[in-house]
Amino acid sequence: MKISICLPYMKTTITRQTILDWCARIEQGPFHSLSCGERITGYTLEMRNTLAFAAAVTERVRIVPSLYVLPMHSAVWAAKEIATLDLLSNGRVTVTVGVGGREVDYKAVGAEFAKRHERQDEQIAIMKNIWAGNAPFEGADPVGPTPVQAGGPPILAGVMGPKAMARAAHWADGVYSFSMGGSAAETAGFFGMAEKAWQDAGRTTAPQKVGGFWYCLADNAEEKMKDYVYDYLKILGENIARPVANSMKNFDKFAIKDTLAEMAATGCEEVFLCSATDELSELDRLLEIL
Repeated sequence: MKISICLPYMKTTITRQTILDWCARIEQGPFHSLSCGERITGYTLEMRNTLAFAAAVTERVRIVPSLYVLPMHSAVWAAKEIATLDLLSNGRVTVTVGVGGREVDYKAVGAEFAKRHERQDEQIAIMKNIWAGNAPFEGADPVGPTPVQAGGPPILAGVMGPKAMARAAHWADGVYSFSMGGSAAETAGFFGMAEKAWQDAGRTTAPQKVGGFWYCLADNAEEKMKDYVYDYLKILGENIARPVANSMKNFDKFAIKDTLAEMAATGCEEVFLCSATDELSELDRLLEIL
C-alpha cells in the first residue's frame, strides 16, 4: 500500500516556508503523492495555486487535488486548470472530484447547491471532451493545453453513498474513500460498494481503491487532533463535531501503525494521511514507523 500525504492547508500559521518544507520532506520519500483539498470559507489556502507551487518544487511525487469540488466551477475552466497542472508537473496529476457538502462554500462563490450530482456527471463528460482535443462548441478553438497524460489525468471519485457510487462507476477510474478516524470497516464498506457499482456498470477493470484518515504526531497530539477535528466539523453543529472529535484515535505511533495495517488489509492501494497541524514533526515522526 502506497503512503501519501495531504499538505496542511487549513492552518493560520502556514507560511511559504511551511509549504516548501513539507514539499521537500514529502519529495524525499517514501511518500507516493501529495494532496491539497478545496474549501472556500474559513482560513484555507487555495487548492490550485498551492498544488501548482508544489509541482514546481518537486519532481517525483504525484500531485493530487483532493478533492476538487467540481460543481462549484465551470467544467471548461476546470479542464484547463487540471491540464495545465498536468503539463507543469510533467504528467504527475491524479484528480479527485466530488460534490462536497458545504453549502456555504457554494453560496460564497455564487454556485447552485441543488442538483450538484447531476451537474458533476455532465462536467466530467465536458472535461474529457476537452482533454481529447475537441472544441467546447462548434466554431470554437480547442481548449489547451493538452495534458501530458493521454486523455487527461486519472480521475478518482470522492463519493460515499450507493447512488453517488453508481454514478461514479460510469466515469471514474477509482474511488477516494476518506474515513476520518481511519476505520477499516468503514473503508472496506466503501470499497465493496465501489466494486459492486463497477460490476453493475459493466466495467471490465476494478476500481482503484484509495483511502485516507486524520492523524497527529505533534507534541500534545491528542489535544491538537481533537481540537482540529472539532474546528473542521463545527459547521455541522456541536452534536456532531464534538462526538466525532472525541472518537479520534490516531494520535500515537502504535495506533497509526495498526490503522495502516488494517487499511492495507481492506485492499486499499494508496492511503492519504492528513495531519492535524502544520508542524514538520508530523512527518519526521511518521517516518519512524514506515
